[in-house]
Amino acid sequence: MNILAFESSCDETAVSVVKDGRTVLSDAILSQADMHALYGGVVPEIASRKHVEAIAGLTDQALADANLTKKDIDAVAVTYAPGLIGAVLVGVSFAKSVAYALGVPLVPVHHIRGHIAANYLAFPELKPPFLALAISGGNTMIVDVKDYTDMEILGATRDDAAGECFDKAARVLGLPYPGGKPMDLLAQQSQGGKYTLPRARVEGAELDMSFSGLKTSVVNLAHNAEQKGEPLDAAALARDFAQAVSDELVPRAMLAAQQTGRQVMVAAGGVAANSVIRGDLEEACQKAGIRLYLPPLKLCGDNGAMIGAQGYYEYLAGKRAALDLNAYATMELSEQE
Repeated sequence: MNILAFESSCDETAVSVVKDGRTVLSDAILSQADMHALYGGVVPEIASRKHVEAIAGLTDQALADANLTKKDIDAVAVTYAPGLIGAVLVGVSFAKSVAYALGVPLVPVHHIRGHIAANYLAFPELKPPFLALAISGGNTMIVDVKDYTDMEILGATRDDAAGECFDKAARVLGLPYPGGKPMDLLAQQSQGGKYTLPRARVEGAELDMSFSGLKTSVVNLAHNAEQKGEPLDAAALARDFAQAVSDELVPRAMLAAQQTGRQVMVAAGGVAANSVIRGDLEEACQKAGIRLYLPPLKLCGDNGAMIGAQGYYEYLAGKRAALDLNAYATMELSEQE
């Protein structure tokens, strides 16, 4: 079964063709990162306009790269939540028109479900149930994946997402947007241990997280050093920041595994590319005897293939959307259209 999939929730326009939820036939992506770097973050109106400009051409490219024609497409999948509402609307509107024109089913896909499903593309043997640590620019959560379409959030951030904090910290340190990769490269230049940064706890919710205090602490450290004319060890601060984020994520993921009895764990989302977090997860899972799947770096960020992968399983579960499908800026992982 060939699924044509669309992803446009933020600043990447992505169109992919995925076969049977596991094989990527093509994955055409156009990133707007260089453009938004001029503003230090994503400008929603610009992102939406660029999606409009790119999506038709990328669709043709995805079909050509897959050596398929429009008649070979069996279903259309699209991210319909969550994300920047204007950006998501572009993908939803275009996907609806394609599904209507081809006379094939339209399958709505939750963006975070897509990130989790990226692991199916890299690891053919992976099957639910398992735990997922979903960490990206807009979402941070621990998910119990009971089946391909049956998921439960066990813990989540109460405020900022981990990826957002990386971007804000990078900006304070004078690093380019998006900040995840530059922060990681800078952190690798130091062993850290120089700066004391907070680790939050949410009373009564041991699996929940909070990153706003950590973000504020880094901002204050940098500003105080500047005002006093004191040198700032940027590499050490980047390393200590990454460790602080990891110290919020990894122990909670391991606690969730202990509470649920899951013996398999996956990471998902852009922040899953961070070397400190990946290393800490590998070490913790090895000690606990848990099988860990870490997606390759190219599947950590937003892409259309992950939407095609999850779209296949949503299709098998009978999920369909009519042509009045709407886009949503926010939506719980377990909600359905």
